[in-house]
Amino acid sequence: MLLRTLLSRELFGLGLRDLRAHKLRSLLTALGVIFGVAAVICMLSIGEGASAEQLQQIQLLGSQNIILRSVEPPKSQEVSQGQEAIKKYGLTEDDVDRLSGLPHVAEIVQMRDVANNLVHGSRQFDGAVLGITDNFFDVVNVQVSRGRPLVSADEERRSKVCVIGHEVARTLFPNDEPLNRTLTVRSYSSGSIPYTIVGILGEVLTAGNPAKGLAARNINRDVYIPLSSADLRYGSIKVTRSGLNREAKEVQYSDIYVHVEPQEKVLPVSRLVSRVLDYQRKDQDFTVTVPLELLQQAEQAKRTWQIVLGSIAGISLLVGGIGIMNIMLASVTERTREIGIRRALGAKRYHITAQFLIQTLILSILGGVIGIALGIGLARIVTWYAEWQTIIPVWGVILSFGVSALVGIVFGLYPARAAAYLDPIEALNSTTRNA
Repeated sequence: MLLRTLLSRELFGLGLRDLRAHKLRSLLTALGVIFGVAAVICMLSIGEGASAEQLQQIQLLGSQNIILRSVEPPKSQEVSQGQEAIKKYGLTEDDVDRLSGLPHVAEIVQMRDVANNLVHGSRQFDGAVLGITDNFFDVVNVQVSRGRPLVSADEERRSKVCVIGHEVARTLFPNDEPLNRTLTVRSYSSGSIPYTIVGILGEVLTAGNPAKGLAARNINRDVYIPLSSADLRYGSIKVTRSGLNREAKEVQYSDIYVHVEPQEKVLPVSRLVSRVLDYQRKDQDFTVTVPLELLQQAEQAKRTWQIVLGSIAGISLLVGGIGIMNIMLASVTERTREIGIRRALGAKRYHITAQFLIQTLILSILGGVIGIALGIGLARIVTWYAEWQTIIPVWGVILSFGVSALVGIVFGLYPARAAAYLDPIEALNSTTRNA
């Protein structure tokens, strides 16, 4: 009976007239719900955007890959070559042989950092030139947008070809098509060597920064050449200069990607990889990154973040609901005579309940709609002004709107029932005395 009364067009119109009669009070009452809903949507949008970028960054690493990277230990081994001391550390061919014998290891990608200085005409660029095995593009989630990737024929012929990152192409060839053009790589050990560009990577954007994807490397600044070409022309010794200082490092492999199948075996294999590499090793000259483990941690952090944000915003809605109940209780006190007259003329208690409850529903629903619009607008402003990615979750919009309507029912029910259970005679007598 109450639900049918709530759907009455007459009572709905009466509720709107009562709210229009006190426009400012109605607006101030709805502000708590408006800001509460807006806060829910805006904060969830920021959280979803940040989580999506983090997950995208981790997924770029490959959920079935284990990433090994050479790092210089505090006291790296030095070997003498002529009059120059060379620091020797990192992943080696022996490590690759041991890793290839592990169970569930499907493929291994080897990488070597050989140079940093790139030249085309009068333009120069500081990137990273990496020798890679031809299975790199199959194992690592990097897409070639134009041209082709490196293939086994390039490896066999030790071809002077390369695939370049998006930023390299944009900087060195701002007005030209880079495909089939020549890029010169300069190094202190081998001088200047030209390479023909056969492929260009698509731009990768993750975590608010361009392509911090492959083990914190900005792949937009990378140049990839066949590993056999790197062996022939550079070897495993890389020489760098900083002012008058000259430093030589011997690192056979700067990175190794271990591809595991099936995915369920990634975590146990990663622990086995660490034990195998630690065996008979004097220094900790490598790191192990497991994207699947990072992905699981990020998803757990995302759920925790959503709960925290939802709780904070829920408190705002709770405060808004308390404001609605307070104003409606004041409204019941002001309209005691009206209630007494309606009850004396035959109105039932559910009529009075519906009359006041519909006002709180209108306030909370309109506040919810305005709050949704405000929250979406704030999320867009954050994206535009702070250059943060925001994603407005549909479930968040639906949930916040549903909660705002629920707030209207829960916090409006007590004042409505308080009005309905007023004694008609006492209500009229109270008003007469007040008069």
